[in-house]
Amino acid sequence: MFKSLPLRKVSTAPPSAPAPAPRADPERVLRRLEWTVIRRLDGQLQGDYRTLFRGFGIDLADLREYQPHDDVRYIDWNVTARLQTPHVREFQEDREVAAWFLLDLSGSIDFGSLAVRKRVLSSELVTVLARLLTRHGNRVGAVLCRGESGGADEVIPARAGRRHVLHLLNQMLIPAPERGTETDLTGFIAAAQQVIKRRSVVFIISDFISKPGWGRALALLARRHEVIAVRLYDSLEVELPDLGLVVLQDAETGEQMFIDTHDRGFRKRFAEAAAARETALREVLSGAGIDCLELATDDPLDEALLRFTRLRKRRSQLAAGGGLYKPPAR
Repeated sequence: MFKSLPLRKVSTAPPSAPAPAPRADPERVLRRLEWTVIRRLDGQLQGDYRTLFRGFGIDLADLREYQPHDDVRYIDWNVTARLQTPHVREFQEDREVAAWFLLDLSGSIDFGSLAVRKRVLSSELVTVLARLLTRHGNRVGAVLCRGESGGADEVIPARAGRRHVLHLLNQMLIPAPERGTETDLTGFIAAAQQVIKRRSVVFIISDFISKPGWGRALALLARRHEVIAVRLYDSLEVELPDLGLVVLQDAETGEQMFIDTHDRGFRKRFAEAAAARETALREVLSGAGIDCLELATDDPLDEALLRFTRLRKRRSQLAAGGGLYKPPAR
């Protein structure tokens, strides 16, 4: 019976759940985030801003040894032949960054066991990143998947300015359809790649609960763009507590299943299925060379962003040869 409704898109809300809360006012949300999150990040990111949002340029800055997952198009073959070790070119960063958000806004994003749902978390994260970018003169755009077609449902062209951030936030706050289709990240990513013409920083923000087989599309996207994954999750999607008799409902198809969470065997199978999905996701992202920000519904947004920035800064230092000293081999 567990296999008839896999660990896909679940909600513990009963069929007679109350109507969703009214949509938040985008202006109020942005103003609150500017005071509570962006203001703090402005004081702590400072020079790490360029580490979090790397630009792209054409002026050669340096050469370094090839690292796994480096773009092979930047290999300097003359230097590689002379030194007998693969070397890649590093370019001076442009001041302007074009950033795109690939936003999974399907039914599962409306789930949250605590006060904050994944949709709210996603919208606040995008608002903070978009505002940080546009305040430095950069442009941001978005490709939205609402679960209506299984792929890309709306494109917001890349523009700058506070009003554009408000428009993006307003579109994110539109609720998903009550009955949609199962998310297909393969088609969504492929459609986004057709939209994003110039090399850009691409944030794909999702719970990555989708039809399988999207890893290849993501790897192809990462070959052309700098891709950062943001994985949204809730504690109830990882491990079920003993809640007694409950009804689980698929947040996208509406399929329901009546279960007894007193059953230890069921809770164990649920946790094992979640762990297997976690492992598969990490393997896909690692194979594509993509950094991932894990964001839980109970995570403070500013602390998560600062933690992720420190991680990217450290990886950048290691890639540039700033790691621990290693004595030469004899």
